[in-house]
Amino acid sequence: MSSARPVTDSTFAAEVLASSKPILVDFWAEWCGPCRAVGPILDQILAEHGDKIDVVKLNVDENPQTAMAYQITSIPAMKVFQNGEVVKTVIGAKPKPALEADLADFIG
Repeated sequence: MSSARPVTDSTFAAEVLASSKPILVDFWAEWCGPCRAVGPILDQILAEHGDKIDVVKLNVDENPQTAMAYQITSIPAMKVFQNGEVVKTVIGAKPKPALEADLADFIG
């Protein structure tokens, strides 16, 4: 089980947009192999850098409103939100060093 907590269409605004701490939202689905591959990497990043960035997961099949609102057309897609705004987008599964490099502004 992932250590990243799930968010839904109904909790997204309160848990993500209202947060002042940077939050990486992992847009994923059960059937997506690359999504399952990136999940444990995001759990490691959360464990190592949880004081600087939070990580949540949004299942695009179960929460289509939020996925549509942020124009998620391919998964895995990760968006970093800060003060209610998207400040970084990462598309596709990547190894941990590449994800850490993408997130250096937030975890460095």
